[in-house]
Amino acid sequence: MDIVEINPCRWPSRTHYIRCKEGRNPVQGLVSPGGPENPIWTLAKKYKLVNTYSNYSSIETFDQTGAVDYSDLIDEFEDTPYSIYEQDAGYILSENLQDRSVRTGLSLAGWKPKKNMQAQAVEWWEFDWEYSYSPEQSSQEFAVVNYNTTFYQYSDENNYVFDERGFSAFIKGEASTFLTKDDPRLLLNTIVKNISYSDSGVTVHNKDGSCISADYAICTFSLGVLQNDVVKFVPELPSWKQVGIESFQMGTYTKVFLQFPPDQVFWDTSTQFFLYASPTERGYYPVWQSLDGPGFLPGSGIFFATVVSAQSYVAEQQNDEITKEQVLEVLREMFGPTNVPEPTAFMYPRWSTEPWAFGSYSNWPPGTTLEMHQNLRANVGRLFFAGEATSSEYYGFLHGAWFEGQAAGVQIAGCLKGDKKACAGGMEKSYSTLHGTTPEGQYNLANGWDVTSFQTYGF
Repeated sequence: MDIVEINPCRWPSRTHYIRCKEGRNPVQGLVSPGGPENPIWTLAKKYKLVNTYSNYSSIETFDQTGAVDYSDLIDEFEDTPYSIYEQDAGYILSENLQDRSVRTGLSLAGWKPKKNMQAQAVEWWEFDWEYSYSPEQSSQEFAVVNYNTTFYQYSDENNYVFDERGFSAFIKGEASTFLTKDDPRLLLNTIVKNISYSDSGVTVHNKDGSCISADYAICTFSLGVLQNDVVKFVPELPSWKQVGIESFQMGTYTKVFLQFPPDQVFWDTSTQFFLYASPTERGYYPVWQSLDGPGFLPGSGIFFATVVSAQSYVAEQQNDEITKEQVLEVLREMFGPTNVPEPTAFMYPRWSTEPWAFGSYSNWPPGTTLEMHQNLRANVGRLFFAGEATSSEYYGFLHGAWFEGQAAGVQIAGCLKGDKKACAGGMEKSYSTLHGTTPEGQYNLANGWDVTSFQTYGF
């Protein structure tokens, strides 16, 4: 019996003169006394990934006039409005109520930033920065579930990984336990063009003319790759599967890196985060991070901004010089026009245009049910699907991909061994017709729901 994993993602170990990692690379939610440990944190420790605690209290706030203290708005958001919004999400889940957007939930809880651009910046810091989409585009129910299952189950800690090996350190490390040097079972730089599947096996056809046949396959393409039709499936994926794929969102998270002469650093290197409120555009280069501080890369002169969603698409479509001019204009508003020199290095990735990714990670739109997500997740014949996007509880998180890969592997192993319980008949649950909302009883393992979101280990 053979199993093949179909995965277009590359695990580069690039060392730039700017010394940075391009992706979104924290370990989010670590471990709390009496609670479980995030498996990614376990791997990070095992392979000694260089990382530092992200202190979200270490923040300065700015607008177009320079440094302005509106940090009280952060406290305001995190106090009563978020508590009400979070509690309401629990009612939506447990009482089978209709889902709504995060914007609706926050508004009903009393948080209405409207045209207060400082409040809009705070909201971006609190929400968009995490989910890569705006409150209007995101599910209240599942955004809260997604947050709680990670940060309330494990811990509220985020550790920023700036190891030059990246997460590929533990990918390669784990692979080395069963793959040998130049192992023919591992095909790198091989582009998949066609996947034929049935109830008896899977055949993968590659661009170079080669093909692989196996009894089972696990497809870990990103949601972005699946949505861009770059791989042909034969037979065509059933309509319920196609609707599941198209119903979810692929977010883009773009980090724009600048490196300045170490003797001309103009920000407080003891501060980790800097929040900028544009007077005209929400989410315009709003969050800045320093890698020149204690615990990171002192003396590096590295400062970077993050944009998501529409701002990511704009930045990734325009040339470097335009983007550099825009971010320098923002920095000179924040720190003064004469204090910000020209950078010695500048770079950023273009995730939305990468043909093996087409984005960064997934998001759950409002009003989209758990059953619809299960259709995204479910196998077709002997072709299984896994990745962060197929995780109902941890979508967008690296540990979501870990759990989903494990689940698919365990099920296939059960089928190979004749374990009827683990194999579950070789078919995951799917829904050809969907109606309304999700009853509470459907939040179960058959729909990828493994833990309750009503936990407080890490709270």
